[in-house]
Amino acid sequence: MEMIISDLSKYIIMVFMTIYALESILYFKYKSEKIKNGVYTRQIICMFVVHFVGFAAICLETSDATNIIFYGFQQILLFATVALFRVVYQDANRLLVNNMCLLLSIGFVVLTRLSFQKAVRQVVIVAISILIGLFIPYFVKRLTFLKKLYWIYAAVGVGFLGIVFLLGAVTNGSKLSFSILGVSFQPSEVVKIIFVFFVASILAKSKSFLNVVIATTIAGIHVMILVLSKDLGSALIFFVVYLGMLFVATSNYLYLLLGMLGGTAAGVVAATLFSHVRVRLLAYKNPWGHIDGAGYQIAQSLFAIGTGGWFGMGIYQGNPTTIPYVEADFIFSAIAEEFGVIFSIAMIVVCLSSFFVVIQVVYRLKDEFYRYVGLGLGILYIFQIFLTIGGGTKFIPLTGVTLPLVSYGGTSVLSTIVVFSIIQGLYLVQAKEGNGND
Repeated sequence: MEMIISDLSKYIIMVFMTIYALESILYFKYKSEKIKNGVYTRQIICMFVVHFVGFAAICLETSDATNIIFYGFQQILLFATVALFRVVYQDANRLLVNNMCLLLSIGFVVLTRLSFQKAVRQVVIVAISILIGLFIPYFVKRLTFLKKLYWIYAAVGVGFLGIVFLLGAVTNGSKLSFSILGVSFQPSEVVKIIFVFFVASILAKSKSFLNVVIATTIAGIHVMILVLSKDLGSALIFFVVYLGMLFVATSNYLYLLLGMLGGTAAGVVAATLFSHVRVRLLAYKNPWGHIDGAGYQIAQSLFAIGTGGWFGMGIYQGNPTTIPYVEADFIFSAIAEEFGVIFSIAMIVVCLSSFFVVIQVVYRLKDEFYRYVGLGLGILYIFQIFLTIGGGTKFIPLTGVTLPLVSYGGTSVLSTIVVFSIIQGLYLVQAKEGNGND
């Protein structure tokens, strides 16, 4: 009986997730706000159905009443998030709010299936992050002096990364975090946002060659500290975000070419100096030949995706826990195994629709500083998704970064919610500019 329910649940989840993804695409076709309201309503229904059916399957499989209480708390949190953003910011982009809540709900279901304790911690951090995020659009819209603080952004960013380099705990060979009162904190996740503000503010000030040299030097210091800390995934993200922002701001192809050549050279040097980079390259080239060692993670990831097929094995019918760090670096593989490739593609579409909203906002903004902030955050978001999914599917070498809003990781989910909230603030700025208000 449980097998039948599990099989039925995966098809229901797949259908409603696909409908949600299609609505995310159709959103960009419609101009009428009345029609868009219908899109938002259908999305919310689909989101709650996916969440409910996922937890129904978990409860039936585990027969644990605690999961029912846990589900109820999550429902309240998701409903409150949708309602509060709608009430507090009537001009906010509701597609972004819906997408954020959907991705969070997927993460809740998958993490509960993988580790109840980690899921509880994630939900608590999400609740705190949402509370923080509710205030951010207000400040983004009103604090115009933010564009003048480039030296403060630089000092804070370099300072945080420097503290981790000097005092951080070593995890899998890399200095990623440090603890405050027993709570682990990964500063690079927050510094990514500060870094975007630094680049946006200094490029909005001037695009002269001297200013570009200064910006590049400070950006290089950020990247170098991360490299010395052996946090190469974050270093790559910082590099790509800076290069993308610099190119768009200056339209200078020489900067782009030099950046790409420099990045290639840095990659060769990293592969020469760091053994764990060579191990990941070895695993990328031939995971099957090193399945008992370096290739184990990626091989198990590919097994999981292949086993799931188009429709998935069903919740608790797969074996994703055989993948080390599955709840963080390889959560996409766990989703593909038990929810299926169709569901996974729909989830990618939802992520892409969020990115397209950001690009829309950037295109319509008049203030250069706000445009660059939106661009940088958009690149940061979509490139991290590319690294996570690309690494788990062997499209690119593994970089060890999380899937935004879905993977386990307190600092990661906090920073992504802050990113979405900043974008909401930019959306309000765009609406203000369009109305011609001061």
